[in-house]
Amino acid sequence: MKSLLALAALTAAATLAAPAFAADAPADLASKKGCLACHAIDKKLVGPAYQEVAAKLADKVVKGGSGVWGPVPMPANNVTPEEAKTLVAWVLSQK
Repeated sequence: MKSLLALAALTAAATLAAPAFAADAPADLASKKGCLACHAIDKKLVGPAYQEVAAKLADKVVKGGSGVWGPVPMPANNVTPEEAKTLVAWVLSQK
């Protein structure tokens, strides 16, 4: 069920012209919560770089996949790599 909701959210997001979030807010929160002790934006520390995580998520949006968040597969989507990055940024900005 969660996969279907996520797919619906991504489909709805594809119709938006631009994501609605403040660019600096997530980085400030990551710093406050100690996330940057293990993660960096552009390089691997203890955990993967956030750019690497976002790239993998963008790839999942384009190609689809299964088994990551349950048994319901996500189909491939007709989006460009840039559109996938925009969608991932929007998804990652959600609470």
